[in-house]
Amino acid sequence: MVSDNEDVISLGVGEPDYITPWHIREACIHSLEQGETSYTSNYGLVELRDEISRTYTQKQGLYYDPTSEILVTSGVSEALDLAVRAITDPGDEIIIVEPSYVAYAPAIIFAGGNPVAVQTCREDNFKLTSENLKRAITPKTKAILLNYPNNPTGAVMDKKELEPIADIVEEHDIMVISDEVYERMTYDTQHTCFASLDGMRQRTIVLNGFSKAYSMTGFRMAYALAPEPVLAAMMRIHQYSMLCAPITAQAGAIEALKNGEEEVEKMVNEYNRRRRLIVKGFNNIGLDCFNPGGAFYAFPSVASTGLTSEQFAEKLLEQQQVVTIPGDVFGRAGNGYLRCAYAASREDIKEALERIETFILKI
Repeated sequence: MVSDNEDVISLGVGEPDYITPWHIREACIHSLEQGETSYTSNYGLVELRDEISRTYTQKQGLYYDPTSEILVTSGVSEALDLAVRAITDPGDEIIIVEPSYVAYAPAIIFAGGNPVAVQTCREDNFKLTSENLKRAITPKTKAILLNYPNNPTGAVMDKKELEPIADIVEEHDIMVISDEVYERMTYDTQHTCFASLDGMRQRTIVLNGFSKAYSMTGFRMAYALAPEPVLAAMMRIHQYSMLCAPITAQAGAIEALKNGEEEVEKMVNEYNRRRRLIVKGFNNIGLDCFNPGGAFYAFPSVASTGLTSEQFAEKLLEQQQVVTIPGDVFGRAGNGYLRCAYAASREDIKEALERIETFILKI
């Protein structure tokens, strides 16, 4: 087993390497000590929904009604499933932008829809272009699923780049599911919530959560923001499948939003230092790597080695004990690339880069 080998360095897991800040954990402990162990409203605790609403009003200029437009979920994965199932009729097409998170296409298929992949490329820094989007739209298109900052590429799209996408969405009368769970990890530009673009609030389901920004992956704590009719449909599915998110995790999420900003800024600044280190390292050893603008992933090309993504990742693990993820698991556009998470210490990143260089020299 890879996990049993102490010499293995993992750049594979998309999870922060930080422990959840103590004040958040303490809020959960206090909640338990107070005997708060019951179900909550299907929508989630009122105080948490109020805090989410306040946060979006302050940071994005978007107001969502806590009573009818915010749904607390067990992770963004549940929020994604609810969003897709709520809007998809059998045979509907939902566009996904590849490389894409591995759960997107299956979620659409499970809901009876058909995923339609639009490819992005290195030449465009893995950003969706309006030309490529237009070519993918058909009379069956129901929605487009966006993810910026992107997993696995780390690509971001700023307001000016998203506006042409919004124009196409309005022109063709389709919806948008915008997975923005990495929004706090945006380094070179200001994050733009897709719903904040002109005319997009009523067409957009925003997905976000606490796993990445607050290092709360195991809490399974997230939320969806949507116009009331859409959110009501999502809630009906949620109440009969999940009922409600765990109350203890919700207590931690309230504390995170109220008092977690300092820790978030520290973590993001450190990720930014690691980003510069790993991107420079890959380019120095001959693996072309564009500069990701967000998340905590680098996406270097291994095409110059003559190996496929899978061959490179397997041989690298066997020979140098470095874990990476083959890019093609994220769709056809990922062929010839690796996803490398820099949610690891700088010392581990430096050592991994040395091992990768050794591996390349041998082949």
